[in-house]
Amino acid sequence: QVQLVESGGGLVQAGGSLRLSCAASGRTFSSDTMGWFRQAPGKEREFIATISWSGGSTYYADSVKGRFTISRDNAKNTVYLQMNSLKPEDTAVYYCVAKTIKYYTATRPHDYDYWGQGTQVTVSS
Repeated sequence: QVQLVESGGGLVQAGGSLRLSCAASGRTFSSDTMGWFRQAPGKEREFIATISWSGGSTYYADSVKGRFTISRDNAKNTVYLQMNSLKPEDTAVYYCVAKTIKYYTATRPHDYDYWGQGTQVTVSS
């Protein structure tokens, strides 16, 4: 059974940092694009970032560029999202995704093959 399991969410003050992790199991994702989306209450799912199979290429939404960093460790089948300078508008459920292509920059949720269950990030003002 293929699973993506996010962790690392929580409550943080504005200006603070969090690091999300996504552990993949059930298959090897080392040849896949991995990424992150988020969904705030009452809003549609929003693309955040993707990273290529090797980690050599990344792509970010303008809303997080310069503040968030995506990375991966293929030996651990894990992808990370380092979030700095957090703002209240970053409050959302954050989802890990995977696409069975080596490098993919699509921003629509239905373009991705696998989804995690999500982890809540709350940024207080």
